[in-house]
Amino acid sequence: MVEVLVVEDDEGVGGPLTRALTAGSYRTTWLRTGSAALTEAKARPFDLVLLDLGLPDTDGVEVCRSLRVLLPAAVLVILTARGAELDVVVGLEAGADDYLVKPVGLTELLARIRAHVRRAPAAPTASAVEPVQVGALRVDSAARRVLVGDNEITLRPKEFDLLERLAVDAGAVVSRERLMSDVWDEHWFGSTKTLDVHVAAVRRKLTEAAGEAAPTITTVRGRGYRLEL
Repeated sequence: MVEVLVVEDDEGVGGPLTRALTAGSYRTTWLRTGSAALTEAKARPFDLVLLDLGLPDTDGVEVCRSLRVLLPAAVLVILTARGAELDVVVGLEAGADDYLVKPVGLTELLARIRAHVRRAPAAPTASAVEPVQVGALRVDSAARRVLVGDNEITLRPKEFDLLERLAVDAGAVVSRERLMSDVWDEHWFGSTKTLDVHVAAVRRKLTEAAGEAAPTITTVRGRGYRLEL
């Protein structure tokens, strides 16, 4: 059963959301403060976190950063009233996989959660596809590992999925729409800043780990992105 942590102090949001998730067969824990959420995340793993940024005891962005460290494999979704572009970028850079601005219809939110759960990384299997090799870059889907030469790069779940998708079609332009569909969801209704921030994070990590040996993610204006040597 999928374990979901809801961090939301508003009874009018947390109550209906928790009931809907429970009715959908998600094992749901609802907490109202950031400190309680961090304590719970230290005690047991969660598959998905829904996090409000306007918490009564601490800044939600800092909670997001801490949860990303405590739950590196979890899908972390920010659900907040802060809708300015800068807020979206800061939230995503803090470790969120997704950023949704309130008000969000319950039907849309549940559809987004189902999409994230469907795309959650599966446990490695012996029959998984062969690793993708692009120059010195090696993307191993079975082990969820990325190496450039002998340097291993630690990526968050969506960062890995993004790089894997680009590596499969290395040298070709992959459109923004295709990346959003394949990595996030075909019925995406959030900010496309999500994609830009994740691309920037992957670029930075590739360069930090491998320098000039790292492949390049090139922006093709009006089209999308291309992975190339």
